[in-house]
Parts: sequence; structure tokens; C-alpha cells
Amino acid sequence: MPLTMADAGVANTIRKVGGKEETRKFLEKLGFVAGGTVTVVSAIGGNMIVNVKDSRVAIGRDMANKIIV
Repeated sequence: MPLTMADAGVANTIRKVGGKEETRKFLEKLGFVAGGTVTVVSAIGGNMIVNVKDSRVAIGRDMANKIIV
């Protein structure tokens, strides 16, 4: 399922990062890699704050839809 459907506060394992090559590279630099753990902190108005690799990252709905957990 895409990250946008994940429940807040629950740790999820990243299965795949989709999208164009440049989008995947950008997300990988932020720490979104297959096998990594991501936790949704909050989701307001389509934007999400997530914990990944001990950092909080804010991403938009379009980016979050490309991250499959």
C-alpha cells in the first residue's frame, strides 16, 4: 500500500520506491530506501511528516504515494 494509507505511529517497512529516476534518487537521499523503516508522525491536508532514519521529513502527497510499504 502507498505510504499515504499508513496509520500514524505505526512503523512500516519500505517495500519499493517508485516514480521517475530523479524522484527515486531524491527520495533515496532523504533515506527512503527499500528495506528501511518509516513511521508516519502526522498527515494534515495531504502533507505528511514522517520519521525515517532518525530524522523527521515533510513530504507531499504525490511523493508519499510513490513510497510503497
